Amino acid sequence: MQRENRRFYLGVFGTEEDILGATNEARQRGLTIVDVYAPYAVHGLEKAMGLRYTRLPLFTLAMGILGAGLKIWFEFWTTAVSWPVNVGGKPWNSLPAFIPVTFEVMVLFAGLGTVTAFFIGQRLIPGRKAKLPVHGVTDDKFALVLEETDASFDKESTQKMFEEFHVLEVVERVEQEPIQ
Repeated sequence: MQRENRRFYLGVFGTEEDILGATNEARQRGLTIVDVYAPYAVHGLEKAMGLRYTRLPLFTLAMGILGAGLKIWFEFWTTAVSWPVNVGGKPWNSLPAFIPVTFEVMVLFAGLGTVTAFFIGQRLIPGRKAKLPVHGVTDDKFALVLEETDASFDKESTQKMFEEFHVLEVVERVEQEPIQ
């Protein structure tokens, strides 16, 4: 398996305003933003990074509809086809009686499906160790990770951009990653 060196340029910031401004500026300059680390959710950071909207809500809707459909089919099949029992002269396929349980199963399928899809999509497996770029980044610091994708990456202008936003520390890192 061949390995390729990837070069990263990390800026560590102290406030959310600084990380938000640096991320906006890096995106406007066309730099490749790998990730932004923050100790808490920063409003507007996903827009500054240029992230696309997630499809997770659509998956949640699909799982909810699937759960509701399966539950209605199962309840109809059990009461009207497999084991019809006449209780008080009521019809075997009474849809209004199915609604409360159907709603609960719909919520169950949507919730479990969303959690499962999120874990699979983010490759979160039990026992996986978190790889943080800089010590303390999830306590009280913010970090912006840029990738040097080609020779046009200018370290000096990037350093000046970071300094405009009160950078605390700049780290340059080379990592090996398998080519897939």
